[in-house]
Amino acid sequence: MSQFRAKKLDIGCFVNARNIRDHTKRKVFAEHEPERQALRYLIRNTSLPQRVRAQAQLQLSQMHCYTRFTQIKNRCIMGGKGRGIFSDFRLSRYQFRINALSGNLPGVKKASW
Repeated sequence: MSQFRAKKLDIGCFVNARNIRDHTKRKVFAEHEPERQALRYLIRNTSLPQRVRAQAQLQLSQMHCYTRFTQIKNRCIMGGKGRGIFSDFRLSRYQFRINALSGNLPGVKKASW
């Protein structure tokens, strides 16, 4: 993990270490995604020789785990919680409610009928 982390982090915008780790995972995934897709294309292409496909499979399996999409988890940017997240706002249910009632989320208002 330390190989991907920046030398100097702006800690002020993160709540806890989990959010820093999630931010790092998202950046690493975005950087390495074209390479992963190219390797996956080579592996699935049956017209290529078996040796080339095996080498692509080996390279893909040796890539760091942070380059995988499955490592990314939705987290609340205000509280760091990992469950009950509204993905559109990246807020937990509780933080969403507090911010919506105080008017901090544009276009969101309490429903009444």
